[in-house]
Amino acid sequence: MPFIQMTMLAGRSVETKRELISKLNAAAAEVLGGDPGRIRIALVEVSGDDWGIGGETFNDIQAKG
Repeated sequence: MPFIQMTMLAGRSVETKRELISKLNAAAAEVLGGDPGRIRIALVEVSGDDWGIGGETFNDIQAKG
């Protein structure tokens, strides 16, 4: 059973996450074959203070403009 985990910044709507899960599932089923009902997907959301880019938090980068 495939397991897909995606980490992303928090803040997207439930509708967007539903669409992402649906399309990830369809793509995995197409590429890997097998039963799409057995694919598991976990979206892990982190805050901008927990996301680092180049040694700085995402929020700090955004605050600079």
